[in-house]
Amino acid sequence: MTRFAARTFGSIALLTLAACGGSGNKPASTAPAPEQHALAGLAATGAIVAPTYTLRTATEASGIVQMGSTRDVLRMLDDDIATALAERGLRTGWIMPADLALSFKRNPTYAPDPYALALEPLRSAAFIPGGRLPEPLASQLRTMIALHENARAVLLPIELKLDRDATASAARATLKVAVVDPRFSEAKWVGTVRGDTASADVHVLTRSVARGLADLITSR
Repeated sequence: MTRFAARTFGSIALLTLAACGGSGNKPASTAPAPEQHALAGLAATGAIVAPTYTLRTATEASGIVQMGSTRDVLRMLDDDIATALAERGLRTGWIMPADLALSFKRNPTYAPDPYALALEPLRSAAFIPGGRLPEPLASQLRTMIALHENARAVLLPIELKLDRDATASAARATLKVAVVDPRFSEAKWVGTVRGDTASADVHVLTRSVARGLADLITSR
C-alpha cells in the first residue's frame, strides 16, 4: 500500500470527503477511509499535470539504480503517470505534460514553458498546505489555467527521490507532490507518495510511484 504524509485543505478536502463518505445505510467498513484516496476529488474534476521537476538520488542508491540521464528519468515518470491515470479511466478533464508542451509550442509568447516552471521553492519542507505560491510560479500557473479554461487545479510532481532499500541491493522511489489552486495562488495539498516496489531498474521504480500517485485519486 502506498504510504504518504499530507494534510488536505479547502476544496480538495471537501471533495474527498464527499467522494469517500458512505451513506448511513452502509456499514462503515464498506467506504474507503479518506486517507486512502486523499485526492479523490480530482477524479471528478480532472487537473493539469505538470512535468516532474527534479530528481534526487541518494548517495547510497547512486551505484545501485540502473538509469540514464536525469531528463530521461523525469520524462519516463511523466509518461508513467499519464499511463497510470489513463488505466484508471482518468482521461476527461486531465491535461498532461504532452498537452502543455503543445500549448507552449502554439503560443510561445504567452504560454509558460512547462519544463521551465519555477518550482525550486516548493522543494522546501516549509512548503505546506495553505502556503502561498511564490512568483514567478504563481503567474506561470495562472496563465496555464487560462489556456485550459475548464482547469481549476494543477498537480505538481515536484521531486522524485531514489533511496537505497533496506536490502542494500535495490532502491525505492518517493515523489513529493502538491496540488495547487492558481486562482488563489495557494497549495491545497502537499504530500509524499512512496512506491511499493524495490528494484535496481529505474523504470520499475517510476512505474511503482506513478501507480501510488494514481491510488491517491482512485482505486478503480
